[in-house]
Amino acid sequence: MSDAFRKAVTANRLADGAVVYLTASGGWSTEIDDCRIAADEGEAAAMLALGEEAAARQLLVGPYLFDLAGDDGALRPARLREAIRARGPTTGSSLRFQAAG
Repeated sequence: MSDAFRKAVTANRLADGAVVYLTASGGWSTEIDDCRIAADEGEAAAMLALGEEAAARQLLVGPYLFDLAGDDGALRPARLREAIRARGPTTGSSLRFQAAG
């Protein structure tokens, strides 16, 4: 995979507002480590189309592509906004999203 192009799709789950990521199997996970990574523009466009289809079915809101940085063993969001979405607020762990158990 080229260092120059790494994108993934994120959105918010409509049912509870959780940040989710498109997975390789076409599902949605709350864990960024599960995200499918596009290696080129064509794959990224196809992945975004899956997000838009899920939004049209009212499963998600606001799907969009975001950039990843790092090597294959330690990918991370390239921008602060996505890092905060992935890991939670910068104010402390007590405000992080917790799934209903």
